[in-house]
This record gives sequence, structure tokens and C-alpha cells, in this order.
Amino acid sequence: MKVIDINESEFQDEVINSKIKVLVDFNAEWCGPCKMMRPVLDKYAEEHDNVKIVSINVDNNNELARKYNVFSIPCLVVIKDGKELDRTVGLISRTELDDLIGE
Repeated sequence: MKVIDINESEFQDEVINSKIKVLVDFNAEWCGPCKMMRPVLDKYAEEHDNVKIVSINVDNNNELARKYNVFSIPCLVVIKDGKELDRTVGLISRTELDDLIGE
């Protein structure tokens, strides 16, 4: 799989209605740690087909960021069956990503 860039209008279909676990990456183009996190997420997405990874730009989707109480970025939120399972804020390692997703 690949990381999918989505917006608020696609969130319901891509995340809430997903049949598999979803990692939501709330980020912004100007955010240095977000830029450093993206290659880690891209590599993870290439290696795993049991989780969907979506990217949401908070500047362009601020209502969604507010709804999910995203105050700092990068903010990674794990969602399954429409429910939040876990979250973390800030740049994390691949090992921490594995732990967050539950691998």
C-alpha cells in the first residue's frame, strides 16, 4: 500500500468505514518533524497491507483536526471500526510506530 493523502470529505469513507485498521497522520507542509516522519510512514505502508495509512494536512482540514483534538503535529491516530485506539504526538521511530500500530 501507499500513504493516501485525503481531506475532510474523504475521511468517512477512507477512515471511519475502513475494514482494516487506519493510521491517520495529521501534519502540515511547514512542519519539519512531519517531513521527517513521512518517509518512515511511506516505508511502513510499502511493507504492510494490513493497515491503511492516510495523511491529512491540518492547514487545509482544520475542522477535522479540531474534531480529533489535534493541537500539536505530527499527530498519529490509530482508528479501527471508527474508534480511536491510540495516538502519539511528535516524531517517532520505526520501532515506536510498530508499537503504536500493534505490530
